[in-house]
Amino acid sequence: MRKSEIVVVPNWGGRDDGKHFLITEWDAFRAEKWAWRAFIVLKGTTAQIPLDIARLGMVGVAIRAINAVLAADVDETKLIPLLDEMWTCVQMVRDPSTKVATPLVGTDDVEEIRTVGWLRSEVARLHTSFSASEALSELISALERSNPPEDSSTT
Repeated sequence: MRKSEIVVVPNWGGRDDGKHFLITEWDAFRAEKWAWRAFIVLKGTTAQIPLDIARLGMVGVAIRAINAVLAADVDETKLIPLLDEMWTCVQMVRDPSTKVATPLVGTDDVEEIRTVGWLRSEVARLHTSFSASEALSELISALERSNPPEDSSTT
């Protein structure tokens, strides 16, 4: 049975705060084909996939995608259709009390660019059990712990 999850946009102080969306996992074959297509789009980049990342499967693809986008050597005409396809997993729950989900319509359903990125991360998380936003948050916390701010009272 495919996983489905209702996610709620965090309260960031934007127009999408508190909106509910239903994300439904693709079947395994479609998800694998999407991952291979993404991998093929990204394979032309200059970066390499380290063996420890390659062993992670779909998680490795997600990490590789982030790195490739950051390296900015991806053909956008090949990447954009993959990004658009991610939206087929997302529906809006207009009345949370009923939990009835309907397709996204128009640009009013998602109004903040931050929400767009967050929803993409949630789609990836549902399929891979890996959250890029959680990983980045953990990395930032770890860096902050390893480099605490100097205490001005001791200098």
